[in-house]
Amino acid sequence: MKHLAAYLLLTLAGNESPSAEDVKGVLSSVGIDADSDRLQKLMTELEGKDIQQLISEGTEKLATVPTGGGAAAAAPAAGGGGGAAPAEEKKEEKVEEESDEDMGFGLFD
Repeated sequence: MKHLAAYLLLTLAGNESPSAEDVKGVLSSVGIDADSDRLQKLMTELEGKDIQQLISEGTEKLATVPTGGGAAAAAPAAGGGGGAAPAEEKKEEKVEEESDEDMGFGLFD
């Protein structure tokens, strides 16, 4: 993932076809060593492809993926009555306690 992120940063900066050395340079600038095998696989997969087209194709594919979140939200509403409100309050309290500030990893880990 870190290799792809560095590749995308380079394309955003105007380099339409970043090399493996370019990606290594970005990663080393933030103190990260590149994994040569993974980087070579990424470069092979992206060779000769338009990154903007790949992103748009991927976005279209993700739009058709079901998330499964709708069923859980519908179940408490169907129960009705006074019992649903306290359960919702407890959920809200629990969400407030959680912190996902860095989730235990950095962008390039």
